[in-house]
Amino acid sequence: MKQFLKNILPFNNRTEMPTALFVVKKILAFWLCYIAGLFIAEGVIILLHFALGKNMLVGDVFDAQTITLITYYGYIIISGVALLYWKLIEKKPLSEMGLTKRFGNYFIGAVIGVILLAVAVFAIVLTGSIQYHGFFGNADILMIILLIGGFIIQGATEEFLCRGIVLHTLKERTPTWFAIAVSTILFIIPHWSSLFDGGMSYGVIGVANLVLISIIFSLLTIRFKSIWVACGLHSFWNAILYCILGLNLSGNDEMVTAIFNMQSVGNNIWNGGVYGIEASLITTVVLVFAAILIMVIGRKQVKGK
Repeated sequence: MKQFLKNILPFNNRTEMPTALFVVKKILAFWLCYIAGLFIAEGVIILLHFALGKNMLVGDVFDAQTITLITYYGYIIISGVALLYWKLIEKKPLSEMGLTKRFGNYFIGAVIGVILLAVAVFAIVLTGSIQYHGFFGNADILMIILLIGGFIIQGATEEFLCRGIVLHTLKERTPTWFAIAVSTILFIIPHWSSLFDGGMSYGVIGVANLVLISIIFSLLTIRFKSIWVACGLHSFWNAILYCILGLNLSGNDEMVTAIFNMQSVGNNIWNGGVYGIEASLITTVVLVFAAILIMVIGRKQVKGK
């Protein structure tokens, strides 16, 4: 039993074990970093409230905008835990986690995210399920900039965990498809709580879209040999959807501020209902096409070498 625990507990970099135990070990490493980061972040938020004269015990908390910013910037603590885990326990260079010197790939990912989102939203607008009502005249530009910064941190953090710690370690010992599958399952679980709020059909489509976008993140990470492209796509998809277009982000319909005033018309499978376009069937089609395109281009480049 002692040897078994030594093998699977993620507090050492032991690799001499059956593959099944190695997989369990890396799944536990994901949860260690995620839960430890959340716990520390929650502690910091509580201390921050009391330090600034707020008494959470009687409901005296920051306003909604400040809480939103604290939530997204709090992901930097989870990132810090993930990076410390990699350096202190895995004892590997950050480049083996995908954090290479090819930071320019981040902007490639951002462009891909903008294109995918633009195609999906434009197609949904054509169905009449989303309407464009012009610009918000009172858009808080400073808040938008701060939110974008928060999304940059949040998107990168999820990639550090799923594509960095999980995908990069598992693909050394398991088939690539299996490593992608495990990282995808772990990517979906934290998003699960609000997926089915609008009904079963939206939840099923939402899960399918999470699977597709996670596969795309993984394929791009492998294709570019860098995690930065996935970070750019992930962060800018979220930032533009929420801060620029003013649409629901993963079921979060509490809009803080945005540039454009775009609103869903009713609840249907085209606009994704209360979950937003990430539970839209049109988004599914766009993501399927993108995943196929990435795989075809990747195979052609391999054959051309």
